[in-house]
Amino acid sequence: MTHTAGTAPAPEGPDVKLSPAPEQPPAPAELFADWDWEDPEGLTARTDAFTDDLARCTTIELVRPEVPYTHQEFQQLGVTGIEFAAFRTRHPQGLGTDLVGLHTDTDATRPGPVYRIDGSSLYTSLDIGAPLPFADHSVDWVYAEHLIEHVPLATAVHWLAEVRRVLRPGGLLRLTTPDLAAYVAGYLDDREQFFRRHRRRLRTMRVGPPMPERRAFMLNQIFYHFGHRWIYDEDELRHVLDRAGYGGFAVTRREFQTGARPDVAALDTAFRKDESIYLEAVAPDTGPTAPGGPH
Repeated sequence: MTHTAGTAPAPEGPDVKLSPAPEQPPAPAELFADWDWEDPEGLTARTDAFTDDLARCTTIELVRPEVPYTHQEFQQLGVTGIEFAAFRTRHPQGLGTDLVGLHTDTDATRPGPVYRIDGSSLYTSLDIGAPLPFADHSVDWVYAEHLIEHVPLATAVHWLAEVRRVLRPGGLLRLTTPDLAAYVAGYLDDREQFFRRHRRRLRTMRVGPPMPERRAFMLNQIFYHFGHRWIYDEDELRHVLDRAGYGGFAVTRREFQTGARPDVAALDTAFRKDESIYLEAVAPDTGPTAPGGPH
């Protein structure tokens, strides 16, 4: 694995115009009744209800009875890459996917087919704990924003190995996740600049009532709230990439909306910028990436 750092100028990517970023919908006020930030398990039902609300759409149209398998089938569908943990991808050549299905008042997606959601973005349900149903070297890019922290470490390694398998030569993986180093630095900062900004952002988004202002709470909540299972810093991300077989990839830390493919980096959402780390892994552009599972 080639280690690089910084934000060196990125090569020009495809001239692709993304859909406008949707406004973050406010949580229904009734979800805040009896909300207790200090009881993560007790908030599960409320956060599940919030997710269910996000999964609601206006129209669901069947596009294909099964997911594309080969690179040619992806091309026929007009898809160049996959955005994981996305009910609606903003990339016009992307396939959005999540474990949770989407639904209207009268219809719902089911695992297997590809759907067009609200007349625009393509979507299919996938479980990242299972093998990806795609051929080797079938997509040009994979994007995952704040996904990897929601699964156990072993599942993350398995999924990363599957992503490596389906990426084409020269293909790009872009990961974003909460940065453990930012939270630790915030805890050690007597002025609490990072924690103040983070609490202010969550208030603006109406993600629950105002958070407690204790530094120990702010550090603990990133581990125990929001369904988080494993929190990463840069070294830990490089560790799981290495375990997943990315030894021949060029791995680079990036900044918000900066990367090897501007169209993929533009998928970064601004409301997560303050807490996120951005890492890219680019496959060798000569010869296929090695198939197989994690080391």
